[in-house]
Amino acid sequence: MLPQFGTAVRKKNLGNAVTADLGGGAPDKASVDAAWLVLEAANDLGDHAAVDACRRVIDAELNGAVAGSADVDLVLGYFR
Repeated sequence: MLPQFGTAVRKKNLGNAVTADLGGGAPDKASVDAAWLVLEAANDLGDHAAVDACRRVIDAELNGAVAGSADVDLVLGYFR
């Protein structure tokens, strides 16, 4: 089964008022835009760890949650 993120998770967790603090900040527009670009490249390269990190950053933005700083760092430094 594929991991769910975005709308599917949001619908499932609507009643859940508790948000986990993953030690990062809310993703800004630049990190989310970068996450989409990295997601495409990581998919092409078969980099599953980067794909998962991108999905967590994108999911956090869609849900208004906090993205982990390690995930944001991986996304922003992926092409360096």
